[in-house]
Amino acid sequence: MNNMQVITEFLGWCTVINYGVLIFSTLMITTVGDWAKEIHSKLFKISKEKLDAMYFNFLANYKLAIFIFNLAPYIALKIMA
Repeated sequence: MNNMQVITEFLGWCTVINYGVLIFSTLMITTVGDWAKEIHSKLFKISKEKLDAMYFNFLANYKLAIFIFNLAPYIALKIMA
């Protein structure tokens, strides 16, 4: 198997897995967010109001990281092949 094909397939699966984790995290925060806020606010001594912004910031940064480190290289390698 060609080395470029292996890297392309690897990045493709990384993208799928990371988007799965992102969707799961988003669903967990939106459906059981109150339960999670209760635990995180006690654990890290952060107010529940600040946690909404922190959750949104986490999801936005994670989505951006997936795009930069997985999806964009995957697309570039597909175009090169």
